Amino acid sequence: MKTSDEFPTSSCLTTKELQQNLRAVKEKERPVRLLFEIPSFRIIEQTLSKYVVYEVVVMRSGSFDSRRVSVERRYSDFSRFHHKLLQEFNEELEEVVLPRKLLTGNFSPEIITERRLALQDYLAQLYATRCVRHSPHLPKFFTEQEQKRAHSLLRAGQFKLAVEQLQTVLEILEKLAPWQSPTLLVPTLSALAVCYRDLEEPEEAYAVAQRALPPVRRYGLKNYRTSLLDLLVDLGYELGRPVAQLQEELTALRDAERGRVSSCSLKELVVKEFI
Repeated sequence: MKTSDEFPTSSCLTTKELQQNLRAVKEKERPVRLLFEIPSFRIIEQTLSKYVVYEVVVMRSGSFDSRRVSVERRYSDFSRFHHKLLQEFNEELEEVVLPRKLLTGNFSPEIITERRLALQDYLAQLYATRCVRHSPHLPKFFTEQEQKRAHSLLRAGQFKLAVEQLQTVLEILEKLAPWQSPTLLVPTLSALAVCYRDLEEPEEAYAVAQRALPPVRRYGLKNYRTSLLDLLVDLGYELGRPVAQLQEELTALRDAERGRVSSCSLKELVVKEFI
């Protein structure tokens, strides 16, 4: 049996070690928050139009977040987002004001910088509003354009480019996940599984499909469940993985539903998304 002398006590630790321990405890207890930054912008000039796009960076505090993932959005995107939120949360957002649209001077560096900072503050105010944090409008604002682009590329057979878009989407959704539906990641993980399968990268396809399966099981997404199980069984045979339990689950699911569950493949299911 160990005596008390064998355990380090506060008197045995140096001041530096005590400070490190205290920092470690604080890191564990610190709540995770979303942080938004708009560090840059671009002016896009086309034949009949000219507009500004802002780089919007999404980060998480409370833990080391080494990956700064970003998307680009126009002022009109913010405006549509705000309008949708007001339709649902008008009373809760009485004090949250979207920076107004200017009729002149929109492209001067001073005005753009001022608006960039104002939009950054606007996102922080939205995040501070509980109903917005939990609203599906929030992940849609940050990922819908990229989702549509990725699925268009997937339907066109450009799987590598689709993966790039989907990885950006996945990283943003992972940051938003604590405040959203537990099934939030399922469509993106499923699309990645399809892309990796067609890129002949079975290990990656198997890994992301496995990530998607638990929430699909738990929350009763029956069409996804059948298609994911079918893919995992197929990949499992290819990779030499044990598939007996997966095959048994798939057979039981099909027998229980007696044809009421869609028999389409995961790829057929994915290509119908975000049209």
